[in-house]
Amino acid sequence: QEFLTQATLSYCGVASAAMVLNSLAIPAPAASGYGPYRFWTQENLFEGGRGGPEAAMVRQRGMTLAQLRQLLAGRGVTAVAIEASGLNLTTLPQLLRRSLADPDDRLLANYDRRAIGQAGGGHISPLAAVDEGSDRVLILDVARYRYPSAWVPLSLLLQAMQRPDADSGRSRGLVRISRPSAASAPPAATPRSAS
Repeated sequence: QEFLTQATLSYCGVASAAMVLNSLAIPAPAASGYGPYRFWTQENLFEGGRGGPEAAMVRQRGMTLAQLRQLLAGRGVTAVAIEASGLNLTTLPQLLRRSLADPDDRLLANYDRRAIGQAGGGHISPLAAVDEGSDRVLILDVARYRYPSAWVPLSLLLQAMQRPDADSGRSRGLVRISRPSAASAPPAATPRSAS
């Protein structure tokens, strides 16, 4: 139910981040036009100065792996960037299985579409499942106007994530997102009384 289509050509990371935050029920700001309802949108993700790239920059260039991690970390989750240069066909499936088996974990992949036989360049979308029998991973493509969700061989996804990002000069990869532990979560705000 949290599935979104990216709002602009460069908002793949923004749509993916909003999906993840909503699916983890992370407290959200008000959603413009929805009265008292609060949920993450591709607009309010940038409100409040919580850190991460500026909306104007993302509209022009998209996001690098590090910028995606920074954006998510500023929205109340634990976010870890994992560069694909450090992964292989043994460690990647282990990481995917561990994360996808945890209901409080999410994975976003930053990959080069060309390596999986699609047109375009860098892209970000959530990963939803691994099929052990075929060694394929399900990518929930947020560019639904262009490509459907697809089962992609792990070997191709690894190649696609290992290709360098032209903006950062570093390999692409994964951002692993989880709810903060109770010990590390900030204390709840105490309402002020009128005096």
